[in-house]
Amino acid sequence: MMLGGKMEETIFSVRATLAANMVAFRAQRGWSQEELSFQSGLDRSFIAHVERKARNISLGSLEKLARAFDLPAHALLVPRAGEQQPTR
Repeated sequence: MMLGGKMEETIFSVRATLAANMVAFRAQRGWSQEELSFQSGLDRSFIAHVERKARNISLGSLEKLARAFDLPAHALLVPRAGEQQPTR
């Protein structure tokens, strides 16, 4: 359901935050998408789609990514310094 366009913008912003964090955490570890795939048990093409903001992600998949990065799941959804905040 869309409330004056705001919900769609928030969803996009959450996707963008997740994608940016995945790329940043991979880079910090020197991991390719293939390595993240191995570490998380998720398909490499799925990881690529999430990083391009082309796919929704389940909570189960979010937890697998968080475990692979050794982070709490919410850390993948928190905007990093300098990233645009989601629209309210």
